[in-house]
Amino acid sequence: MKRYDFVFLFLCGIFLGSLIIANALAFKFIQIPMPLVGPLTISVGLLPYPITFLATDLISELYGKNRANALVFVGFLLSIYFLFFLKLGQWFPVAPGFDPEIQEHYDAVFGQSGRAILGSMTAYLLAQFLDVRIFHLIKSKTKGRMLWLRNNGSTLISQLVDTAAVVTILFYDDPEKNLLQLILFGYIYKVIIALADTPFFYLGARIFSDIGQETERRILAEHSPS
Repeated sequence: MKRYDFVFLFLCGIFLGSLIIANALAFKFIQIPMPLVGPLTISVGLLPYPITFLATDLISELYGKNRANALVFVGFLLSIYFLFFLKLGQWFPVAPGFDPEIQEHYDAVFGQSGRAILGSMTAYLLAQFLDVRIFHLIKSKTKGRMLWLRNNGSTLISQLVDTAAVVTILFYDDPEKNLLQLILFGYIYKVIIALADTPFFYLGARIFSDIGQETERRILAEHSPS
């Protein structure tokens, strides 16, 4: 397999794996210490989720907008696929000879995942397509310069949309939840991670600069008169 294709598959794997883990773990909340701001209460699903934006930014940079948008759509379909089998496992009773309490444990762990996935899919589509669009808008306006601006600018705006949407969808009917606090804590965490991953974006863009050049050659070849 050529390096061009292998790197793309690797980034897709990181993106899709992080997305599924985030969906599965959305309902458990933990407190984590963060620099400058102190402890934040966030969903466990938020731990891997910001990595999806780094992956789409790298794919946008190296492979172009069309591949990044295609990956976002595949992630949406995979979330539906994941939800289908979670529900299938919930609908079928425990086989004879096995502890029936397994069903209760299964329901406790995955019973709320349906709402989590449906909510996160809505927020995900809004945020990821917005991220790709803003990324390429900034890239166009800056004529390919200022990597840090398109990486952070697109992510920070889209993450705000994502955080507000997913928290509102999941907890709008729960009077015990402080929605503004959950949105604020989640967004602060995402901002810190987005800023922290900037060196990795630069590193990936530099190490795989030949891939970006290969993409440009392919695009030119596709649009050149035969």
